Amino acid sequence: MESQMIRPGHLTAHQTAQQLGITLEGVRKLVQRGKLTRSGGTPRQAWYAVPDVTALQVERRTRSAA
Repeated sequence: MESQMIRPGHLTAHQTAQQLGITLEGVRKLVQRGKLTRSGGTPRQAWYAVPDVTALQVERRTRSAA
C-alpha cells in the first residue's frame, strides 16, 4: 500500500519502478549500487526525488541509444 502523504516532488518505490520500467528489486539494486538515493519516507516505504529518477531515465535512454 502506498502512502497517501507523500511530499510533492517525490515518488514512492512503486512509482519509481514504474517510471524506470523495472521491478522493485531493480530499485533496491540501484540504491545498493549508489545510483539512487532515498530522499524520505519511512524505513518500509521509501521516497525518491523526482529529479533523481528523471536523471536515471535520461541516463538509461542515452545508454540504450548509443
